[in-house]
Amino acid sequence: MIAEYWPVLLFIVLAAGLGLVLLAVGMLAGPRRPEAEKFAPYECGFEAFEDARARFDVRYYLLAILFIIFDLEIAFLFPWAVVFKQIGIVALIEMALFLLLLVVGFAYVWKKGALEWE
Repeated sequence: MIAEYWPVLLFIVLAAGLGLVLLAVGMLAGPRRPEAEKFAPYECGFEAFEDARARFDVRYYLLAILFIIFDLEIAFLFPWAVVFKQIGIVALIEMALFLLLLVVGFAYVWKKGALEWE
């Protein structure tokens, strides 16, 4: 049984080895010309005008988490759609309940104003 995993292990070892070799070659053969501009903070093409440790609004994180949750929930629809004909009517009812819960959750979040950005 372990013999079946040898190609995967070999691939991982070769990929890690190649990555280390390329990093070492880059460090040894690359130019070393440190300048003040290279050490200056850079932010989207502009000079940094605020402290890098500025606090973000909590709504930013809430919106990001909500996006991840609803995005992952929608991703569950694809495998279901692929095997829909084989799994029958029971799976259709289960998916309808799943989507109903998703819509109720989305309506709750919308009603609470978590999607408003001001």
